Amino acid sequence: MPAPRTVTPPAAPSAMQSPGAATLAADLTAGLVVFLVALPLCLGVALASNAPLFSGILAGIVGGLLVGSISHSHTSVSGPAAGLTAVVAAQIAAVGSFEAFALAVAIAGVIQIALGIAGAGGIADFIPSSVIRGLLGAIGLILILKQIPHLFGWDADPLGDMAFSQPDHENTFSALGNLFAGVHRGAALIGALCLALLVAWDRVKQLKTSPIPAPLVAALLGVGMHMLLSRLGAGWAIESDHLVQVPVATDLTGFLGFLKAPDLAALGNPKLYVAAITIALVASLETLLNLEAVDKIDPRRRTSPPNRELVAQGVGNLTAGLIGGLPVTSVIVRSSVNINSGGKTKLAAIVHGCLLLLCVALLPAWLNLIPLSALAAVLITTGYKLASPALFRQTWQAGFETFVPFMVTISAILLTDLLIGVLIGLAFSIAFILRSNFRRPLHRTLEKHLGGDVLHIDLANQVSFLNRAALRRALGEAPRGGHVLIDARATDYIDTDILSVIREYEKETAPARDVLVSLIGFKPHYEQIEDRVRYADFATRDLQEKLTPNQVVDILREGNERFQSGEVLTRDMAHLRQGVAERRHPLAAVLSGSSSRTPVEMIFDVGPGDIFCTRTTGNVAVPSTLGSLEYACAVAGAKVIVVLGHTNNKAVELALAPMLRQTTAGPNGDCPNLHPILDDIRQSLDPSWRVDWEHISKEARRGRIDQASRLHVQRTLRRIREQSPALARLAHAGRIKLVGGMYDVRTGAVELFE
Repeated sequence: MPAPRTVTPPAAPSAMQSPGAATLAADLTAGLVVFLVALPLCLGVALASNAPLFSGILAGIVGGLLVGSISHSHTSVSGPAAGLTAVVAAQIAAVGSFEAFALAVAIAGVIQIALGIAGAGGIADFIPSSVIRGLLGAIGLILILKQIPHLFGWDADPLGDMAFSQPDHENTFSALGNLFAGVHRGAALIGALCLALLVAWDRVKQLKTSPIPAPLVAALLGVGMHMLLSRLGAGWAIESDHLVQVPVATDLTGFLGFLKAPDLAALGNPKLYVAAITIALVASLETLLNLEAVDKIDPRRRTSPPNRELVAQGVGNLTAGLIGGLPVTSVIVRSSVNINSGGKTKLAAIVHGCLLLLCVALLPAWLNLIPLSALAAVLITTGYKLASPALFRQTWQAGFETFVPFMVTISAILLTDLLIGVLIGLAFSIAFILRSNFRRPLHRTLEKHLGGDVLHIDLANQVSFLNRAALRRALGEAPRGGHVLIDARATDYIDTDILSVIREYEKETAPARDVLVSLIGFKPHYEQIEDRVRYADFATRDLQEKLTPNQVVDILREGNERFQSGEVLTRDMAHLRQGVAERRHPLAAVLSGSSSRTPVEMIFDVGPGDIFCTRTTGNVAVPSTLGSLEYACAVAGAKVIVVLGHTNNKAVELALAPMLRQTTAGPNGDCPNLHPILDDIRQSLDPSWRVDWEHISKEARRGRIDQASRLHVQRTLRRIREQSPALARLAHAGRIKLVGGMYDVRTGAVELFE
């Protein structure tokens, strides 16, 4: 499983959620659109769950008003979840009545509050991104597939049931197959017009940037077309079964009669507690999955605190259970509609809850004028945005091991339901992780350290008994008399079987084969295994005396090749510091410029004490630098002197400027100590360059500056011989070698030349 992500702590509620004037209008319009979409979904979920219709409305009101107020999520919208319909229907049958089930919902809310306080929301950090992407893509495809029949007026199945199998024994695809047997001309016309409006709205810049939300216009268009078509008579008129069907109460008493108190007599029924635990766990998992998915499509990429969300959902379910509502969760359909409609803060969720309460209580007859086909068009466009071709293309480009769990998650959700599909996708992700770990449990490289070759075995993040054979094969490749480094710095878990293999090899097999074993990165609680480095990773006196100048040059070249490839040697810096604290035996002395782009030890991939560095602007051979080089070679024993220049050298460019009459490029009189350095560099330059400078390209000028840097390096090498008799004698005797070098700041390559 991937390591938990680092989550930025949420801002204080007042700072995070307070809507300003700029967001108020966006939240109000988004809340209105979410209300229009949520209303039929609440009714459909209740119908598919074999629950009273009004229980779905109550869950939507609680999810908007109460959960929306407590939650710290900016864009998540809560309500009755289509993914819970099978669970709800089964538990209502198990406990015997809806009133007893309402009590189970209240108890489930208490359990969720406890889970949130205990920090159980952190489980969301262990869901791979491929599964979350699959969840988004599957919800998008389901919305499209489920709403296509409603777009054409085929409303036989309960709206909002997102499961593959339908209560009328149809499934997602068989319902599509039966579509044309039940097309309603009027509903299909309204659906087509609303869908065309929504598509055009997103493509016309003036409409897309207008403050009026397209889904609201589509709903109003649907109502207007319904009233117009009703005058055309049979075949075109929209009947009630193709419209939103909100329960209508004649008075306040009738409205209050929709509320159902929980049956406290069921407290003695053991099945009640099984139902409560089931609802709490399933609702919590679905909430965490949806919350993670919603955060990924939030344009502002804000992070919702999962533990706070569990507490908010728990309070919502406790309340819903006490008044006879269905269980609530964070719902990705409503949340994605909220985001696509421009919702900025949680005010949009609260507004949607307020509108559900007011309109259901005061204006139910008006709501029942909205055609289902108009709302189906809104949901189809939302589904397309969730399952856009770009999502599939980006996941494909992420690689095979991301794309396969992504597609498995989508397929499983389409053919089962949300939770089962996510669990199947999660299982595939785990299988890919185990497969990758089994095939590549370790990484082997042969490192050429100063003290000799070292077989570096880098362990994976998780090393189990499945990797025992691979580790034994890798250890068996160590040559007799060689050296092995087992690196566990990137490892979080090592199985006891693997630790036994390492202990056996270190204490028995390696001594018998005259192999030295170094260990690094092992945790203190691993029994009988301690970190130790047994190879020389810095220059010793014996090594310094044994190497020739040409061999030192080869060491520098090899180090630069490692630097370019990124495969630098593994070094224990604490061990190195101790090794060079009292004595150092440098192999080379480097005279380089002072540019921050030329870290000499990194460029040659050497450790502390291996080279003697002298840095000065323009790497000029002045008495102070000559004295440093004499000390490095005559006293400390360095075998090579490298004068290192580099491309795109600003000091050379400054020195060249006056020759080209570019006075603005040079330093002013406030830098008197810089002028002697620039004068020294200027002696290496070719005055004839000024003739055609104005007529050559920018690239050619850059090449000429790099050529000047190289000429300056060559002149500095000559001056070292001329002005330091001590170094000249050592070079003449073959005890040291003087070489020049040009470092390319773009590629990292060093060209060494004599």
